[in-house]
Amino acid sequence: MKAPEVIEALSALASEARLAVYRLLVKRGPDGYTPSELGARLDVPGPTLSFHLKELVRSKLVVSRREGRNLYYSPSIEHMNDLVAFLTQNCCSLAKEPCDSTCQPLAAATQRKRA
Repeated sequence: MKAPEVIEALSALASEARLAVYRLLVKRGPDGYTPSELGARLDVPGPTLSFHLKELVRSKLVVSRREGRNLYYSPSIEHMNDLVAFLTQNCCSLAKEPCDSTCQPLAAATQRKRA
């Protein structure tokens, strides 16, 4: 993932409404929701929701698929995982001590296990 994609994704989530849409879609998973279902659950007018969905799709955090007459939106978990990986890829690279997979110093992780 490149910096411009990261900035676009983070910008898309920098809205309370879009963040709420994304979080609701994550709860639903790959089944997704239609715009009318999303609007009803979030109490967001159709035109406003359409604008937010367009931004989330443009940022690749949300994907859409058509089933018959219905359009379903669902989260792109792969893209979000890539975003998180980009943000944490150099975890502890400049630290004095090596880190574990959760970016905690190994010494601290060992102490937590003993406690």
